[in-house]
Amino acid sequence: MGTRTAPGTRRLTVAQAVVEYLSKQYTVDSIGGQDYRERLIPGTFGIFGHGNVAGVGQALKQYQQLDPTIMPYYQGRNEQAQAHQAVGYARHTRRRQTFAISTSIGPGSSNLLTGAALATTNRLPVLLLPSDTFATRAADPVLQQLEQPHGYDITVNDAFRPLSKFFDRVTRPEQLFSAFHHGLRVLTDPAETGAVTISLPQDVQAEAFDVPEEFLAEREWRIRRPDADDEDIRRAAEAIRAAKRPLIIAGGGVLYAYANEELAKFAELTGIPVGNTQAGVGVLPWDHKFSLGAIGSTGTTAANAIAADADLIIGIGTRYEDFTTASRTAFQNPDVQFININVAAIDAYKHGTSLPIVADARKALVKLSQALGGYRIGADLEQQIAAEKTRWDATVDEAFNTRFTPLPAQNEIIGATHRAMDAADVVICAAGSLPGDLHKMWRVRDPFGYHVEYAYSCMGYEIPGGLGVKRAALAEAAKGGAQRDVVVMVGDGSYLMMHTELVTAVAERIKLIVVLIQNHGYASIGSLSESLGSQRFGTQYRALDEEHHSFDDGDRLPVDLALNAESLGVKVIRIEPGEKVIAELEQAVRDAKAAPERGGPILIHVESDPLLDAPSSESWWDVPVSQVSELDSTKQAFQTYIDHKSHQRKLLG
Repeated sequence: MGTRTAPGTRRLTVAQAVVEYLSKQYTVDSIGGQDYRERLIPGTFGIFGHGNVAGVGQALKQYQQLDPTIMPYYQGRNEQAQAHQAVGYARHTRRRQTFAISTSIGPGSSNLLTGAALATTNRLPVLLLPSDTFATRAADPVLQQLEQPHGYDITVNDAFRPLSKFFDRVTRPEQLFSAFHHGLRVLTDPAETGAVTISLPQDVQAEAFDVPEEFLAEREWRIRRPDADDEDIRRAAEAIRAAKRPLIIAGGGVLYAYANEELAKFAELTGIPVGNTQAGVGVLPWDHKFSLGAIGSTGTTAANAIAADADLIIGIGTRYEDFTTASRTAFQNPDVQFININVAAIDAYKHGTSLPIVADARKALVKLSQALGGYRIGADLEQQIAAEKTRWDATVDEAFNTRFTPLPAQNEIIGATHRAMDAADVVICAAGSLPGDLHKMWRVRDPFGYHVEYAYSCMGYEIPGGLGVKRAALAEAAKGGAQRDVVVMVGDGSYLMMHTELVTAVAERIKLIVVLIQNHGYASIGSLSESLGSQRFGTQYRALDEEHHSFDDGDRLPVDLALNAESLGVKVIRIEPGEKVIAELEQAVRDAKAAPERGGPILIHVESDPLLDAPSSESWWDVPVSQVSELDSTKQAFQTYIDHKSHQRKLLG
C-alpha cells in the first residue's frame, strides 16, 4: 500500500506508517529454553474526534478494508476504560502483549491520564497515542487547545510526562522513527515498562512522507531476563543459611518471570514459607504446604504472624507497597534483614538492603536453589507454619459459611462465587473493600486465576480491566490454552464510576460475568472513616438532608443498577434478599458460566450488608488521624493511631 517513491521507501501518511509499523512488531520470550513469539500490538482502540479522525482513523479504516487482520480496531466507550482494557490484557499475557489507544485532542487525550498513571504504577505496558494540536500552528488556537501565557508550546498532553515511562511528541514525520523505536524499547523492558505515550499532532498525522521499508519490516523485541550475579547469589545463600526464621514475600514479578514453579521447588527444598502481595496471588496454590497466603494490611493472620518474628525477608518481584509491609509494622524482629530479588534496581535496593539481586526472578531462584543444597528451616518453624495455616483456614471457612439474613456479608458472597468457579477461571477486582477481602480469603488454584489491580486501586477499573482479561483469555483458548471464564466482582461505587464498557461487551458478544454487590455506598471508606473517627462521613448513597446539608441520614437513593445494566443490553440475574440468597447466587454464577461463550455479558445483582466485616488480618495500615479535634470519636481514634505508630520501623529506602 502507498505510492512507491525513492528506492527502498513508500509514500505514506504518518498515521498510516504508525499503523503498519505497529502491525509488524513482535515480542520474543524464552522460558526454560522454549521461545514464544507474539504480536506486541494485536489491536488498536480508538474514539475519534477532529484530532485523529483524518489521521489514525483514516489509516485504520484503510488497512481494515485491505485486510482486517493487519491492525484490528476495537471501539471502546471511554478513553480511560480503553487503557484499562489494554492493561488487563497485558497483565494476563504477562506483559508480552498490549494494545495501542488513539484519542482525539483535549478531553479525549486527558481522559487517558488516569489510565496512564494506573499502567505505570502497576508496571504494565500500554501504548498511548493521544492526538495533539497543530504542530504548524496554522490554525491557532484550535478547538480544545490549552493556552498558557508562560509557555506556548505546552499542550494538554504534557500532563502525560510524569505519568509515563516514556514520552515523546512527533512534530515532524522524520521523528517517527526514533520516537517509536525508543517507545517500544521501554514498552518491552520488564524493568522500565509502563505507559508509553507518543503524542501525535493532528496535522502531522495526515502529512505524507517517504517511509523507509526498513521501518515497516517485521521486528522482534526480545524480553530481557538478566541472570543473577554469582557473587550476589553466594552472599544471599550465606545469609539464608544463617537465618533462623526466613520468610519469602512474593510479588507480581514472580508471575511475570514465569517463576511460580521454581518458587514452589525452592519452598519445598528449603521449607521457607511464602507470603504473597496482591500482585503475587497465584504464585502458589492456596493450599500449598508452604503458602501462607496474603501478607500485610490485607493479609492472613498466618503470614503476618510469621512476618512479625522473621529475621530474614526474601522479597522476590515485589515493590514493597505499604499494604505489603503493613506500613512498616509487619517486621518486628530488631535484627531483620532483607534480600531483594527484582529485575528493577529501584525495588531490589529497598529497605536499605545490602543484599540486592538485580535479576530475573526465575533465573535467580534456580541459582539460589543450587547454592542452598542441603539447607532447611528448623522443625519448630515448620510446625508453626502448619498451625498458623490451620488457624487461618478455619477462620475463612467460618466467614464463608456463616449465614446472615436477609442481607448477606460480603464474605459469604465471595465464598459462593468461589465455589461456583472453576480452577482456571479468573476473578477481577480493583477498589473498595473487595480487594482486601479477596486478597486474604480468595483461594487461588491457578497462576492466572486472580487479577486485582491494587497498585493504583482505581475505582472503575473492574469492568474494562475484566474485559481486557477476557480478550486475552479468548486468545489463549484459541491457541489451545486453558478455557477460562472471567468473573468481575465489583461494588456499586466502582460500578457507577465506569460501567460503560458493558456496552462494548454487548457489541462484541463477549461473555463477561459481573457480580455486582449493592451496598448503597462506599463500604471500604465507610469502615475506614469510622475507624479514624470520622463516622462514615460522606460514604453513603442517600438523598441530601437540606436542613443539615448532610448525605448521612437522608432517604436511600432509588437507584436500580440491575435495571441500568439491562438498559445497556446486558442479561441480568437478580438475587433477592432472604434466606436463600447465597444458594441462589452460587447457582446464578454456575448458570452464567454455562451460558454460550459468545452470548454477551451477564450481570448478577446481589445486595449485601456493608457493616459485616471480613476477618481481621491482625495488622495495620497507616492513615493519619487528626491530631486535634472537637469530635470525641476522632480523639479516641488518634490515641489508637499513636499506639500503632509506636510499632512502625524506620526501615531505609
